[in-house]
Amino acid sequence: MRTSEKPAGRAPVNAERPGSAGALSGPASRKLPVPPRERKPALAALAVLLILGGALATTLLVLRSGDRVSAIQIVQQVGSGQRIPATAMREVQIADTGIDFVPYAQYRSIAEGENHALVTLLPGTLLTRQMVVSTSRELGPGKSQVGLSLKPGQTPGTLIRGDRVQIIHVPGRGATAQGEVLAQNALVHQVGEGRASGQITVIVDSSVAPEIVAYASNGEIAVAELPGAR
Repeated sequence: MRTSEKPAGRAPVNAERPGSAGALSGPASRKLPVPPRERKPALAALAVLLILGGALATTLLVLRSGDRVSAIQIVQQVGSGQRIPATAMREVQIADTGIDFVPYAQYRSIAEGENHALVTLLPGTLLTRQMVVSTSRELGPGKSQVGLSLKPGQTPGTLIRGDRVQIIHVPGRGATAQGEVLAQNALVHQVGEGRASGQITVIVDSSVAPEIVAYASNGEIAVAELPGAR
């Protein structure tokens, strides 16, 4: 009795053989080349410097925030050319920022000495040395103080010390002369209060002071405020 032999099995159709079309060849199986990253050492160094600079600035601010100095703060308006009274100053503690503030220890010498405001000092101003002069240009040689007694309509009624005004000659009724500006930019030195609100003292050039006084005695003077010329 013969034993039947089974035919040898065939290889699977889908099996990949070396060199077959389904298998990836050597070059195709490799990854695409990636371009190398471009290094920018200059930008990296700049970034490091900026970070270090910011950290240093922050450290300095923190350290200096604890340094306090005593300074002078103005609490009432002082007009340009006027002396700075003790009542117009008070002591405040501020951070030491390097600005040349006048120390409060010098307030007495400021008030009692021949010191005047170089510019109009408003309340809240911290006094610096550049704001103070030992002699006033407004009150110096060639200047005169003139007192005026003005009626309603001859003054704005809102004048305060340090304002700048025009002094105008206003001829009386029936006069043939026309009005003219006698002082273009006079400084208001004092202003009366209450019933004396129409009385003001102005600083003008000595050359026009006699003319202003003469017209003022006849009630022929008016003043116009110059808000932008403070």
